[in-house]
Amino acid sequence: MRIFRLFYIIFIALRFGLDEFILSHTKLKPLQCVINTLLFWRNKQIPRGERLRLALESLGPIFVKFGQMLSTRRDLIPADIADELTKLQDRVPPFPFADVEKIITTAFDKPLTELFSHFDEVPVASASVAQVHFAHLPHGEPVAVKVLRPNIENTIAHDLLLMDTMAWLLQSISSEVKRLKPREVVAEFARHTESELDLTLEAANCSLLGRNFSDKSMLIVPEVHWDWCRKEVMVMQRMHGTPISQRDVLTAKGIDIPKLAVEGVEIFFTQVFRDGFFHADMHPGNIQVADDGKYIALDFGIMGTLNDTDKYYLARNFLAFFNRDYRDVAQAHIDSGWVPADTKREELETAVRAICEPIFDKPLKDISFARTLLSLFQMSRRFGVIIQPQLIMLQKTLLNIEGLGRELDPNLDLWKSAQPFLTSWMSEQIGWRAIVKTIKKEIPHIAKALPEMPRLAHQFLTQTNQAEMDLPLRASIDKLIEAQQQQAQWQKRLVIAIIALAAIEIAIITSTFVMH
Repeated sequence: MRIFRLFYIIFIALRFGLDEFILSHTKLKPLQCVINTLLFWRNKQIPRGERLRLALESLGPIFVKFGQMLSTRRDLIPADIADELTKLQDRVPPFPFADVEKIITTAFDKPLTELFSHFDEVPVASASVAQVHFAHLPHGEPVAVKVLRPNIENTIAHDLLLMDTMAWLLQSISSEVKRLKPREVVAEFARHTESELDLTLEAANCSLLGRNFSDKSMLIVPEVHWDWCRKEVMVMQRMHGTPISQRDVLTAKGIDIPKLAVEGVEIFFTQVFRDGFFHADMHPGNIQVADDGKYIALDFGIMGTLNDTDKYYLARNFLAFFNRDYRDVAQAHIDSGWVPADTKREELETAVRAICEPIFDKPLKDISFARTLLSLFQMSRRFGVIIQPQLIMLQKTLLNIEGLGRELDPNLDLWKSAQPFLTSWMSEQIGWRAIVKTIKKEIPHIAKALPEMPRLAHQFLTQTNQAEMDLPLRASIDKLIEAQQQQAQWQKRLVIAIIALAAIEIAIITSTFVMH
């Protein structure tokens, strides 16, 4: 079965002239001439990016999904191909209701009628990995039920294996293709796809994002019904909203569109810099707007995470861009380890200036922050910048956010909207508030270790004294006296430190009560 699938993939590749991606090397030109002669009927006047897109659509939903992911890797692929791949739409025919019922009843070992008082047989959405139906729980609450496609794991596993095999062949044939790291790209795609095959993971993502925005002041996240969740099935609160792409409908409902666009930017930066956990698949199909103007998030299969170091260097880079401090941009890249340690800062600074400086002659509303970031990623090839996977997801999401924001409000100024937020966040990370926050966070660990400190100090001094026994007597006595003096001084400092920490904790607790 797998061999037939491989032959079909090769047939599609030849049909759409994708051999030119492989055989463009000088040594392989004669072979390409032979193939072009044998397959003279092919229409190769169509641009290569369009032919690649059509081929992926012909190969099915998994390859379409791969193309969508590949469109975000502008640090690896040419711009014309990336632009064409962004047009890929995941329009997948739904699978039969009989399969839906079988999957659910098998997962819960109960008939559908016991699990739901009503279940719509026609899905409201259908994608490559799963589809969604509306239903009602036994007590009547309306819910949305997400169900994995039947045998989807086997299908994905086979196609991923074939993708990896083809990637290995391609990089073995062409040094140019090898530079694009095709096997690493396939591995990255595999990680994202496999995480979508367990709906309990998606439910956990949904639950965490919901807790992060529990006040629901700007973003509404559906609640998860955990008793109705399994690996193949996820049940969540049904949302009622207008797709964000329907701008005319939103305007008719009296939604403040410019305000909506600005709040979208704020939600994004809040997820990234406050929480380090962000929705990484924010295309129009996954975002709705409630009648009161609040955002509704849907589909939590792909989420991005950032650690404190990533957040710090990202904020530092963004603020340096705002301030036109290209030296600090270059230094931040070196400090973060995103470029090799032997990179010459002056050369990197000059390259960054060449990309960023021209945009400052334009009106702010005409500047694309995301496109500037893409240019920097493309520049990174020259300096061997190691683009981390989490930053690729961030770049993809930032493109989505800016695109959505400008569809809502063409005058949206992402820079102006983001700068106050980033400035405030950086002040919290490096100002006195950051010190208080760190101390408050570490106090439980310090308090736990304090009772052990006298014993550890005694052990240290005992070991030191024992080591000195082999020295001449006078030297040993001098060392012992010095050690005792150091011990007394250390104990004095320890008492002072304990008092200071206690005072800080009291101050924090007091300020907390005052604020409340």
